[in-house]
Amino acid sequence: MRLRLSLVLLLILGLAACASAAPRSKNSEKARAAAEVHVALGQRYMQQGKLELALEKLEKALKYDNSYVDAHTVIAVLYERINDSRKAAEHYRRAAELAPRNGAVNNNYGAFLCRAGKLDEAAQRFAAALADPFYKTPDMAYTNSGTCFLQADRLDRAEQDFRKALETNPNNGEALFHLAGILFKKNDFLRARAFLQRFEAQGVANADALLLGHNIENRLGNAREANEYARRLRTEFPDSPQLRQLESSTPS
Repeated sequence: MRLRLSLVLLLILGLAACASAAPRSKNSEKARAAAEVHVALGQRYMQQGKLELALEKLEKALKYDNSYVDAHTVIAVLYERINDSRKAAEHYRRAAELAPRNGAVNNNYGAFLCRAGKLDEAAQRFAAALADPFYKTPDMAYTNSGTCFLQADRLDRAEQDFRKALETNPNNGEALFHLAGILFKKNDFLRARAFLQRFEAQGVANADALLLGHNIENRLGNAREANEYARRLRTEFPDSPQLRQLESSTPS
């Protein structure tokens, strides 16, 4: 089962404006404008895979304005990408200090903490994200929280979070998929199938979903449907570890 936590990154420009409504001097306004330009360039270089150039631009952004939330958030993501967890943590934490009530900032920090195995701290950040009345994607925080608890094998809490994600966004594919997987683990195969079918209705085809579909139909005794999932897995993902898992569990 895929376990992925989602970041709200780009496009997050303008996030810092929400964090502080204090009046700014002309010099600070110029510094912020310069920082915004360098963050935008840093983001562009990150998207192009030019990480050294991206780091240079983001460091310049922070030299212009060390209180710019977006700069701390984006450079944190970059440090995480280059496996510098210490600096990533420093900048995620600083972004949260600058914008303690901002949903996107707390969601990002929570996702990082979860990846670092700090479940309790991550849960606090997701709760802070969901407390933001202006947070536009609460389903993302619920999904990240559910994924975090799923990694810890706390299925009931994960299920609760994924269901809340679907209450706010019925088309959240990650929540649909993970709910199907949880219900399969709980031997609730009919409901697992229902959530997987909703996931598949979005037109998403991946090896994890095909393997799960095969396993659900197999447990329901539907050999034809199970075989069709297996056929698709062999055809569409012939080199996947999911296919190797299927074949290793299938009697020869």
